[in-house]
Amino acid sequence: MIKRPFIRLSKPRIQYALLGVKVMEPQEIPLPGIVTLLLDSPLIRKDIPFKVGDAVKTGQKLSIAGEGGPYVISSVTGTISAISPFYGDYGRVCTAISIKTGRKEELDKDFAAKSQGATLDTAAEFLGFTPGAPCFAAFRDPDKAIHTIVVFGGNTDLMIATNQYAIKSRIEDIGHGISILKQITGIEKIVIAVPRDLVPGFGHVGAELKGVDLSYPSAHPKMIMERELKLTVPAGKNCEDMGVVFMSAEAVASIGKAFSTGEIPHKKILTLVKKDGTQQLISARIGTPMGDVFSACGVSLNEKDRLIIGGPLTGSSIYSEDYPVGIDTDAVVVQDKADISLVSDYPCINCGECVRICPAKIPVNMLVRYLEAGHYEQAADEYDLYSCIDCGLCSFVCVSKIPVFQYIRLAKHELGRLNAAEATNE
Repeated sequence: MIKRPFIRLSKPRIQYALLGVKVMEPQEIPLPGIVTLLLDSPLIRKDIPFKVGDAVKTGQKLSIAGEGGPYVISSVTGTISAISPFYGDYGRVCTAISIKTGRKEELDKDFAAKSQGATLDTAAEFLGFTPGAPCFAAFRDPDKAIHTIVVFGGNTDLMIATNQYAIKSRIEDIGHGISILKQITGIEKIVIAVPRDLVPGFGHVGAELKGVDLSYPSAHPKMIMERELKLTVPAGKNCEDMGVVFMSAEAVASIGKAFSTGEIPHKKILTLVKKDGTQQLISARIGTPMGDVFSACGVSLNEKDRLIIGGPLTGSSIYSEDYPVGIDTDAVVVQDKADISLVSDYPCINCGECVRICPAKIPVNMLVRYLEAGHYEQAADEYDLYSCIDCGLCSFVCVSKIPVFQYIRLAKHELGRLNAAEATNE
């Protein structure tokens, strides 16, 4: 919902949508013929301990870098049908492992044997590739003094209901997950941040409750840090540098369910936003092709329609129905070609809309001029590039239809790549 002021001297107010009192169960997507798992590492053939034709079980760990390296967890029982490179946006390089689904499902017992005594090592070894994408690296990093865990029960973009569903329907798993996190990390301060209107009636789960404002982007981690935890994240730093780890409600529910059942969760909840703007919750095996999701939900695609992984403000376009459901895929948006707002090369007119709406108070109108010209270092030094929290509001309100948010993402990626190269040379 967008609420605009009568006199345009203040910024428009954009609000997150909330699920109703009665939560509908997600539609179950049929078991796909092939799933594709994206392992977050380049393909290195000599290090692969498995090959095409090998049989795998549901819940089996597959890694190409040995112990402690990146891994995936098979979401189906079947046979490996392909191993190939996968190239994502902004330089992301993965290994795509395709598995042809078998007729009979068989569970791998490796995690069950180790889940009786919950430890941080066991969680890191098996649960990093579960719905919600929980990350345990910060807890094992001696350079990061983590003192707080924030469990968020909302979503960081608009039109997404994934974590709201988790906080409303899986509270027992979340409560167990919180107790597990306290046990394996030794951290006692755990905060649950939920949309303010969901606070009444929230059960006790062993965590401090914080209500988050419904205006976008109040749910962004850095906004929660400042408004709810009273901690300001300096430019160029992240929440973990300040001793705070954020985990989604779905991720914590996955941890709780895994240790209570001895089985690694393999179904992802995501929000499907159809062409008419209606939203539908979906439950699909990790690795399910998007085409299977669309077919099951009656969504037809035409030439020049747009597919977006993530929310409408911060998501990324994909170019194939074969793109798989990932552990962090909270939403997929389908836009009809007639509804797509095209970008332009029209120059900035200095209307000031981006400056008014920016939650980080960045002079966006000046920043974008340097980014368009490729002067990334100067943009970072003089116009607060690293203060941007990546909310996408600047692109949303831009009268000239400049893809400001995409320029910002590209600049951060290029500077990160250059800094990494310099560090390697040193």
